[in-house]
Amino acid sequence: MVTSILEIYDLASGQTREVLRHQGRIEAPNWHPSGDWLLVNGEGALFRVPLDAPALHPVPLGVEGRCNNDHGISPDGARVVASLHRGSGSEIFVMSVSGGDAVQVLPDAPSWWHGWSPDGARLAYVAARGGSRVIDVYTIPFGGGTETRLTMGEGHSDGPDYSPDGARIYWNCDRDGHAQIWVMNADGSDQRKLFADDHVNWFPHPSPDGRHLVYLAYPPGTLGHPEDLAVALVLCDPEGGNRHRIREFIGGQGTINVPSWAPDGSAFAYMRYEV
Repeated sequence: MVTSILEIYDLASGQTREVLRHQGRIEAPNWHPSGDWLLVNGEGALFRVPLDAPALHPVPLGVEGRCNNDHGISPDGARVVASLHRGSGSEIFVMSVSGGDAVQVLPDAPSWWHGWSPDGARLAYVAARGGSRVIDVYTIPFGGGTETRLTMGEGHSDGPDYSPDGARIYWNCDRDGHAQIWVMNADGSDQRKLFADDHVNWFPHPSPDGRHLVYLAYPPGTLGHPEDLAVALVLCDPEGGNRHRIREFIGGQGTINVPSWAPDGSAFAYMRYEV
C-alpha cells in the first residue's frame, strides 16, 4: 500500500516539515486563509487537516459523487469548491467550508476546477466540450452563468491558477510539444510560454505575495501527469527566471494539483509518496 506524506516547505529556511503520514493515498493540499488547517482528498472524500493536531477529519459533501483532487477554498475562507465524479463525468460544485450543502456551479461535464480569482468573483477550470477530447481553459462567475473559453484547442491545457492581483492566469499546455508553463491575461489575451526546457512541467501556482511561482517537473518524455514517478518541485520568479529544483521525491498526480501556498506566501504544502 502506498504511504502518503503531507509536508510543508518553508521558503526562508529551505526546510521541510512533515505534517501527516497516512497509509493510503491522499492528495492535493489546499491551505485555508486562516493558516490553521489544510484541505486534502482521498478515496473520493474530502478531509480537513488541522495543523495543531494533524489528522483526517471528513468534510461531508451533501451530494452523491466522488471528489477528485481538483478542489480549493474561497479567498474569504467561507466556501469550498470541489470537482466531483458523477454519471456524466467530473462536475464542479461549491459548498460551505463546513460541507454538507454542495450546489452545482454548472451542468456541463467534464469540468475540473483549478483556480479562484482573488476577488472571489470567478472560477478557473479546464473542460472538454462538444464531444472533443481536447482540454481547454475556461472561467465562469462564481455564482454560475455563462462560461468563457480562454484557449481554443491548441493543445492539452491544465492547472489554471490566478496571479495574486487577478490580472493573469498561469497554466500548463503542450501546444508546441510537451507540457510547459504558460501565462495569459485573465481575459485570455497575450498567451505566452514562460520558458522552455526538456522537463514535462505541470501545475504552476503563484505565491500570494507575488514573488514566486512553484510548479511540478516530470522527467523528460512523461505522458500526462501520472502518479508515483521521480518528480521535482521547482521554484522560480513569476516570469519563469531563477528556476531551481527545491525538492525531489516520488510524486506527481496528487502532489500540487491545486493552489497550496500559505496565506502569507512564506511556505507551501505538497504531497509525496512512498510506494
